[in-house]
Amino acid sequence: MSDARDPADPHAIAAWAEQAAPALELRVDAPPVATRIGGGFSNLTFRLDWTTRDGAPRRAVLRRPPPDVVPQGGAHDMLREWRVLRAVHGSAVPVPTPLAACEDAAVLGAPFYLMAHVDGTIVRTLDDAPLLRDAGAMRRFAEATVDGLAALHALPVAAMPGFDQARAATYGARQVETWARRWTAARTSGIPDEPARGVFAWLASRATPCAAPALLHNDWKFDNLLVHADAPWQLHAVLDWEMATTGDPAYDLGTTLGYWMQPDDPAPLVRLALGITTAEGCLAREEVVARYEAARGERIADPVACWAFGLAKVAVIALQLHARHVAGRVRDDRYAPLGQVAVLLMQTADSAIRRDSLRAN
Repeated sequence: MSDARDPADPHAIAAWAEQAAPALELRVDAPPVATRIGGGFSNLTFRLDWTTRDGAPRRAVLRRPPPDVVPQGGAHDMLREWRVLRAVHGSAVPVPTPLAACEDAAVLGAPFYLMAHVDGTIVRTLDDAPLLRDAGAMRRFAEATVDGLAALHALPVAAMPGFDQARAATYGARQVETWARRWTAARTSGIPDEPARGVFAWLASRATPCAAPALLHNDWKFDNLLVHADAPWQLHAVLDWEMATTGDPAYDLGTTLGYWMQPDDPAPLVRLALGITTAEGCLAREEVVARYEAARGERIADPVACWAFGLAKVAVIALQLHARHVAGRVRDDRYAPLGQVAVLLMQTADSAIRRDSLRAN
């Protein structure tokens, strides 16, 4: 049965905060104004604005899963995201200050947490930060993005929530198996099984134990970064830690590469517009790998396998969303063409493997 409650009911939030987070000074008699922000396919994010008892304006951000979605395999698990945020806060990787978490699903229909609001810009198009039309500025932004990922992977992994050395060591093999299984489960009529079967078999043959695991973000890309529009190479905060875990950092770099198109890619890839990585001045994928290696002081053993994994993973994500549309579980027209997007990305992974190259043509 659908939960018809307001997913960010201000009265419920204020009543909960009065007991569980009094320092926020959320008033039951003057509940916050909740405004939906962001336009992703996954969890819900709301900006909360309220006035304290002494008249001071306050602002925070609430994160929660969509109504009627049960957290599974880390997806939509806001309490896990909360724990990671607390572990990373205060490190070299900037994140919003975690404020309070609610484990009681009865309050809003699902667990949720609050974090401090951080001023900044999320760059999805060049209109969000026009300065990036300058090639030099675009290059600095791309370099800062790669450097930030390297800084994340340098954090002390043993201090991270749920760290298990033995499990982290087998991360790669488990990831390949997981995404292969999800591809099979999400396939709908008209989606071929090849070349996906061959791509995942090849990736499985390349998966090796990880001797130096790290904290992984698992969705490190431009539109999960808050930056200053006039200095976009200054990262104010990294967002969306939903899928963070510990494991082989090469697979985290691979996910980033999976979204990283470049202007000399075939036109269908460029048209996907998965970000602004095709803008003049942005790093090419080979430069991304080289920059990451320099920042980490170590080599990536198999860059093509990283990219192929990233492409396959993003393909599965697109296919899963498409399958939800085909099944009638969502009516968002953005989902309709994602089946063919998945096919294109998997074909690109297959081509990269066959040519042993980080170039798509």
